[in-house]
Amino acid sequence: MTPIHNVVVLGAGALGGFYASRFFLAPGFSVAFAASGERGDLLRKTGVRVNGATYPLAVIDPQNADEPADLIVVALKHHQLAEALPELTPFVGPDTVILSVMNGLDSEEIIGALYGQEKVLPCIAVGIDGVRQGAEITVANAGRLIFGEAENAVPGPRVLRAQEALSRAGLAWETPVDMMRMLWWKFMINVGVNQASAVLRAPYGVFQKSADARAVMAELMLEVIALAQKAGVRVTTDDLTTWEGVLHSLSPEGKTSMLQDVEAGRKTEVEIFAGKVVSLGKRYGVATPANRMMLHLIRTLEDMEQGF
Repeated sequence: MTPIHNVVVLGAGALGGFYASRFFLAPGFSVAFAASGERGDLLRKTGVRVNGATYPLAVIDPQNADEPADLIVVALKHHQLAEALPELTPFVGPDTVILSVMNGLDSEEIIGALYGQEKVLPCIAVGIDGVRQGAEITVANAGRLIFGEAENAVPGPRVLRAQEALSRAGLAWETPVDMMRMLWWKFMINVGVNQASAVLRAPYGVFQKSADARAVMAELMLEVIALAQKAGVRVTTDDLTTWEGVLHSLSPEGKTSMLQDVEAGRKTEVEIFAGKVVSLGKRYGVATPANRMMLHLIRTLEDMEQGF
């Protein structure tokens, strides 16, 4: 098994910047961001600061790429994916492993449709509370990456290579037997806490202390559980309790990505959260009133920021 050496990160937000910094500090890696045009120029100018330290990370314009990556980490917002994804073409070789730490259920399928599903390992980031303000990224809890093939009773060679690389970078990881269940579990979390936090303008501490805030979150999550069961995915109400343990491990001052987007006046990912739930509800004949309401509320917040 050839160890992973060349790492390319697409996306320099809180997650992309943090993971790039971990690979930069670890032995045996060459790490760079993939970015072109004004985005690349800005990243070269501002650099990336994580927890007060500045990291001189390389920025490679895809037009100047001279070799494929061993590992690509995709850390974009969903609405950025279609435009940015073709930039990875020069970095994708026959043995490239791709990890998407993006939210939602669809990024792996979209990436795989362009570069081959066999190259993409489904992945979720759990328990990380990264916040980005300007070029400054703050991470109090690094959490862990959960990834693998759809089924991992016997992990394949790509999974083993990624496990070794993440261990070398000092990143906690887990490879579950049933990865599809974990994708839906993370989807349940995002649908609940991301959206509730955005509307309530509440950091994690509010959900840790307020039973009412947790009730809002749970109503959204219960609709995902009902959909998962219709889809044949083993997510149950017991998973609400599992999430509570993760929630209380997070920094009370930490903020979800959607709350950060709302506060910064950016487009949110409501379409892949509430929008996806409503769409799946129509497909499976499951009522989704809580997410339907959330979809309208967050779209209204976006319209207000844009001045209609």
